[in-house]
Amino acid sequence: MQNNNYLYKFYYQWWKNIDKSILLLISLLFAIGLFFSLVSTSLIASDKLNTNSYFFFFKHLIYIFIGIIIIFIFSSLKTNQLFYYSYFFFFIALISLFLVPIIGVEVKGSKRWIDLFFLPRFQPIELLKPFLIITISSILCSARSSNLYLKYLLSIMIVSVISLLLIMQPDIGQTLLIIFSWAVLIFTSGINIFFLIGLSIFAFVSLAYLIIYVPKFDYIQSRIFSFFNRDTGTHNFQSDKAIESITSGGFFGKGIGEGTLKNRVPEAHTDYIISVISEEFGVVAIILILLLFLIFIHMVFKKINYEKNDKIKLVLIGCVSLILMQATIHIGVNIRLFPTTGMTLPFLSYGGSSIVSISILSGIVLNLTKRKIEN
Repeated sequence: MQNNNYLYKFYYQWWKNIDKSILLLISLLFAIGLFFSLVSTSLIASDKLNTNSYFFFFKHLIYIFIGIIIIFIFSSLKTNQLFYYSYFFFFIALISLFLVPIIGVEVKGSKRWIDLFFLPRFQPIELLKPFLIITISSILCSARSSNLYLKYLLSIMIVSVISLLLIMQPDIGQTLLIIFSWAVLIFTSGINIFFLIGLSIFAFVSLAYLIIYVPKFDYIQSRIFSFFNRDTGTHNFQSDKAIESITSGGFFGKGIGEGTLKNRVPEAHTDYIISVISEEFGVVAIILILLLFLIFIHMVFKKINYEKNDKIKLVLIGCVSLILMQATIHIGVNIRLFPTTGMTLPFLSYGGSSIVSISILSGIVLNLTKRKIEN
């Protein structure tokens, strides 16, 4: 009986303090993703895999349930507990990333995944990203040292190691996302703009050298060249079909189940989900989804304005920037603004690793935007 009372009080306190508007938006985005998973994968499962037409939908539903549990756990922790456990999970995720070249699963020339018994083909970088934001923010706001450039150096070392491991896979898309997130954090922390520009030039030159002169990255060259030359490259086929689908969908779309992109392009339910949605439901649906993302970001930034703790401010800015940048890259690839990167759309794309990652980010955001933040 006492246990029931304790659980009731615990849940009541959680519900009382949580920002319900942000929670509602997160729930709505997940629900939209679940709906479009049903729409975009039923034919793939029945026609290509010769299995239950709701196979992917039920898998997505299971991932969503796991995500809900993750969101509740991370949002219900005390702030100091959140940071403490985040450092622990950061090192576990980093070790997993080190294990990818050794025991990783290779798919289409890239070794980015590890098979776990409860989550097959899991991508360690997805687990690492949320905790990297907290770790870098903690380093930059640490009171143990007043030397800001020493903090920058330590953060550069961590990001460099992670970037090198990602480049070895190779995964340039996630590498750029990690570097961008780090740049946002150190820029927000008050770094000298000329120092930041110098680091950016160095990173760009290093990346360009790898792409041009290292044979392992020939596939990136082919993607870039095919992006500028529409007559060559298999990746142009995917991008062209995606933009054709957006165009053919028009303003209101062809109607539910009438789209063809999901059958013509591999991984359409992950990398090209925006094009699938646009073809069947029109540009109006995409505008509404973008509006939900913008409202979510606006609401979090409103909370940041009232926050006095610099570390919490930095973590929230990092989380929101990561979500915004990933969504921008995904949409940019779909409308042929960027070369193909294989980037999922937060909340909406199918995939266990992606859902776990965005659930952790959501839990962190909900935790740090609570009405009463415990210290």
